[in-house]
Amino acid sequence: MAELIQGETGEWEVVMGLEIHAQVTAKSKLFSGAATEFGAAPNSQVSLVDAAMPGMLPVINKYCVEQAVKTGLGLNAKINKHSVFERKNYFYADLPQGYQISQYEIPIVGEGAIEIDLADGTTKMIGIERLHLEQDAGKSLHDQHPSKSFVDLNRSGNALMEIVSRPDLRSGEEVAAYVTKIRSILRYLETCDGNMDEGSMRCDVNLSVRRPGEEFGTRCEIKNMNSIRFIQQAIDYEAQRQIELIEGGHKIQQETRLFDVAKGITRSMRSKEDAHDYRYFPDPDLLPLIVEQSLIDSINDNMPELPDAKKRRYMGDYGMSSYDAGVLVAEKSRAEFFEQVAAGRDPKLAVTWLTTELMGALNKAEKTLEESPVTAAQLGGLIELISDNTISGRIAKDVFAEMFETGKDAAVIVEEKGLKQVTDTGAIEAVIDEVLSANADKVEQYKGGKDKLFGFFVGQVMQKTQGKANPAMVNQILKDKLS
Repeated sequence: MAELIQGETGEWEVVMGLEIHAQVTAKSKLFSGAATEFGAAPNSQVSLVDAAMPGMLPVINKYCVEQAVKTGLGLNAKINKHSVFERKNYFYADLPQGYQISQYEIPIVGEGAIEIDLADGTTKMIGIERLHLEQDAGKSLHDQHPSKSFVDLNRSGNALMEIVSRPDLRSGEEVAAYVTKIRSILRYLETCDGNMDEGSMRCDVNLSVRRPGEEFGTRCEIKNMNSIRFIQQAIDYEAQRQIELIEGGHKIQQETRLFDVAKGITRSMRSKEDAHDYRYFPDPDLLPLIVEQSLIDSINDNMPELPDAKKRRYMGDYGMSSYDAGVLVAEKSRAEFFEQVAAGRDPKLAVTWLTTELMGALNKAEKTLEESPVTAAQLGGLIELISDNTISGRIAKDVFAEMFETGKDAAVIVEEKGLKQVTDTGAIEAVIDEVLSANADKVEQYKGGKDKLFGFFVGQVMQKTQGKANPAMVNQILKDKLS
């Protein structure tokens, strides 16, 4: 069901399609041998091809082609064995050639689809229209000098995959889920690192509004978004802006807009070009790209297990809920961490201790899983101590807190602090007898029907044993004695 927005004159539906620009994980650029490392000194990774020196000819990077094919397979999309590179002509200060080598009519990857998970537990299929390969432009820097702009061409020529969705998205939540899912797939495939803060994954949102069931409205493009939170803010603002304009009797102008993070608004950048404005034509320096079926088959045979397949396996093998499995597979590193923790151990305990305890502690400490002071092996060791009744679940929380603080193994902390659980029936029975004897009046009240006092007796026993008595044994022996 589409999410509708209430305007002054009735309900409106937001219609969105996304263009995700994902930088291909490769050591060299799409048409040159220059390096692609992030953070290098300005203009230190620029070949003569990237700088568009006269007479320089592009040479296709085979590895980038393989990465695009791999991504297409991960998006359940059709791989086009024949594709063509074209010149997209426009002027920009950091585009030295005066055109961008891209793909237009015949891209390397055709139609596909991915499934997104929504907060209410439902799923939705989002269509992929195409994925094409293109070279990135450079970067203009406007904050380095009071009156001049600088140009850094390090990024110029980097291989980009532009993933274009169908206009199937209807809310900020759906867009956030879609971007998150695409990033997750790319990271599993290792075809893009998905680091939006470094600019290696950016997003353009094409947004229009319409009355439910009517034709699509005029769209505006919000350009170069690199944060899921800002994407959602931009969508909320832009949808409201368009609705107010239409309801005020105005027409939407097709244009490209930027999101002003400081003010939380979108603002006009330029009128939106159509394809014919770019004067596309096949690049005369590059032959059509032919991908052999044998290469496609080879890549397909070596594909990793992707998030959806992993999620289904977790639900089947471990009896996990869709939600828990979804949380674990969302990040490749988290799934790998979980599998190390769960290997040969109780998977339900592994899920709880990873998602609730460890992730909770990491969030509080503002650390990532990669920065965790508790390793997967150490968390697994703690779970083993709970499973074999060496410590109780309550004591385990104290042990975990110390593990997180010190980086020590659970077994070492348990030994140092004498925290081993008391499982000696005789010893527990002696403490219970002591508690019942000291609270004879409450024993009578319990036998007279005050069942809630059972918890009081358990608490007293646990207090006297400093939480070390096995709770299940305490409960059983108490029940026997009080009956």
